Formats: sequence, structure tokens, C-alpha cells
Amino acid sequence: MRDVYIAVVGPSAATPAEHQLGEEVGRLIAEAGAVLVCGGLGGLMEAAASGCARAGGRSVGILPGNTREEANPYLTVAVTTGMGEARNAIVVRSADAVIAVAGEFGTLSEIALALKMGKPVVGLGTWELAKGGRPVEAIVRAATPEEAVSTALRLVELQR
Repeated sequence: MRDVYIAVVGPSAATPAEHQLGEEVGRLIAEAGAVLVCGGLGGLMEAAASGCARAGGRSVGILPGNTREEANPYLTVAVTTGMGEARNAIVVRSADAVIAVAGEFGTLSEIALALKMGKPVVGLGTWELAKGGRPVEAIVRAATPEEAVSTALRLVELQR
């Protein structure tokens, strides 16, 4: 069976609480035997990769720049793109599902791209979407890191 790849997206300047959520999500992804995909830099990306590494998991960082020097130290693999924020499309395209933890506009772009690509998105304290003033329930909500990871894995299985 093919490995499951779960992207974790969130703010590059994570708060301590967001950092803790990211670490826990990364740890749980590793314990489930899935591969973590992220943007490869600091903040929530580093927190998730750190949790994944501490649990013995594998992670792929899709970097915006031209050098692996900018990668956080917890990644298993660092891929340079030279694409800046456009690398967000590669982050979500590389994943079977996306877990969005909190986040700013970069996270919102990753959520939108994932939904456009038909990838399941699980939200943990992240954006709420509306169109024409009406809520759009495209993001599956989770209350805990455990629920976020188990939901993402279940949604991937449903799509296979």
C-alpha cells in the first residue's frame, strides 16, 4: 500500500499554543506511519517537523527559496523550488490531505488550493470560509490534534 502524505500548514510566526498544536500534529502523523509535508521553514512548519522527527517519522519540506540552508533542522527531505509563495501549490499537491492549524493568508492560500485540487482539508482553529455572506463548510473541523490527524487519515482512505 502507498504511503499517506499529510500536509500541515499554518503560520510562519506561530504562537506558543499554535507551536504546541503543530508539534502534536506532527507527532501523531509520524505515529500513524504517514509522511508529513510542510513548507519547510520555521513557525508551525518547524513545530510539526519537530514533532514528527521526535516520533521517528519522515517529513518533506517544500522550500520557497533556492537553498536548503533555510530549511528547519527537523526535516527528512528539503526540496528547493525558487518559487516563493507559489510553492504553496506544491505543498498541497504533494499531499493526500491537508491539516490547517491556525494560520494567516499563506495558510488561506494553501486551504484554497487544496480545496480547488479536491484534497480534503481538516481545520484546527483555522480560517472560516464564506461566499456571498453564507458559510461554506468545505473545511472539516477538528477540536484536537488527535481528531485532526484521525479525520485526515479517514478522509484519505475514503478517497482511495
